[in-house]
Amino acid sequence: MTLADLSLIVRRHIKASPNRVFAAWTSPEALKVWWGPQGVRCPDAQVDLTVGGHYRIANELPDGRLLWIEGIFEEIVPDEKLVYSWVSSDLQPAPERVIVHFKPVREGTEVIVVHERIASKAAVDDHTAGWEGCLDGLERLGLIGDVF
Repeated sequence: MTLADLSLIVRRHIKASPNRVFAAWTSPEALKVWWGPQGVRCPDAQVDLTVGGHYRIANELPDGRLLWIEGIFEEIVPDEKLVYSWVSSDLQPAPERVIVHFKPVREGTEVIVVHERIASKAAVDDHTAGWEGCLDGLERLGLIGDVF
C-alpha cells in the first residue's frame, strides 16, 4: 500500500441548501460552532477564502491541548466544491488533500468529503472518526436552520 492508496470518503445529508452549507464550511464564526468530533471544541478559525489563501482551525482536545489544522485552498467553486491541503501536525510526512463536494439533493445538500494522501491506515481510521464527528456537528447546525 502506498501513500496514494490511502484515502477515505464520508457522506452526509444536511437539511440546508448548498449555499448555506458552503457558507457554514467557510465562515470562521460558523466553524467555531460546528467543527470537531464529540469532545473537541473549535476556539479559533481563520479562513482566507481565495485560491492560494490559507485556513487555520484550532481543535481543543478534551485534555485542553490545541491541535491546529491548516492548509491552502487549491480550488474553490462556491456552493459546489472546495479543494485544500491539510496539515495537522509537524510529524505529518506530507500535506494531505481534502475535497469537499456540496451536492444539491431533495431537502438539502449531500456533503461528500474525500480525504486523500493519508500517511497510514491508523490515520485513515482517525480521520474517518473525525470527519464523522464534524459532520454530526454540521448536521445538528443544519437542523437549527437559522445559525448559517
